[in-house]
Amino acid sequence: MPTDLRSALTLERPGARMGADRVALLAAIGRTGSISAAARDVGLSYKAAWDGVQAMNNVFATPLVTAAPGGRAGGGAALTPAGEKVIAAFTALQEGLARVVATLETQIDMNPGDMLWSLMMKTSARNAYRCTVTGVTEGEVSADVVMAFGDGQTLASVITGRSAAEMGLAPGVEVFALVKSSFVILARGAEVGAISVRNRLTGTVATRTDGAVNSEIELDLGGGKTLVATITRDSAEKLGLQPGDEATALIKSSHVILALP
Repeated sequence: MPTDLRSALTLERPGARMGADRVALLAAIGRTGSISAAARDVGLSYKAAWDGVQAMNNVFATPLVTAAPGGRAGGGAALTPAGEKVIAAFTALQEGLARVVATLETQIDMNPGDMLWSLMMKTSARNAYRCTVTGVTEGEVSADVVMAFGDGQTLASVITGRSAAEMGLAPGVEVFALVKSSFVILARGAEVGAISVRNRLTGTVATRTDGAVNSEIELDLGGGKTLVATITRDSAEKLGLQPGDEATALIKSSHVILALP
């Protein structure tokens, strides 16, 4: 799935941050000669703009803006030579970063936007898998989505029909499947009897970490994929799962959340 990849530059050090938003505020002050007018121009409140100006003046050796507070009615403000240099330097860095990203697009043997999305995605779900949709069955209310990932493993997710339509889900579409570790039920061994849980992922226990109440068990699913389950310490003791043991993770299809890259 093609992705419109853009670069964004933020310079940080302890106690200081300089990003495109603050540079835009500086440029607006230079155009308007007023903090209140600049605030309106970039969509900030007067207080937020004034606080931003003070923060920038505090962290640079010389002030970037000379201003007389005038409240919402305005007060004179102007960029200092240092402020103009900051805008010029940041713009040059941003343009250079954009050129680097454009070059990477021709050198990376995959969609760079998809790759970076995979690297930067943050989620509270411990288990996140990049999958390819293999089938979608639409019902009156819900849609059943089947996906392939890893070493021949599959996952099924039941979501609303409206969500499936809005996401454009169809065979071949790539998605991320998210599963909270607390949603995973574990069974010892590869053979599990008749049970209504749709997803069954068999693997080998890689690690087991016991806490006072819960235990965290990580399964190696093969193909470089792993799955983490959080179960009660009592359940872990009764199952007797230890590294090297075979186990099956059971996940209800309604507990599999989908996201687009």
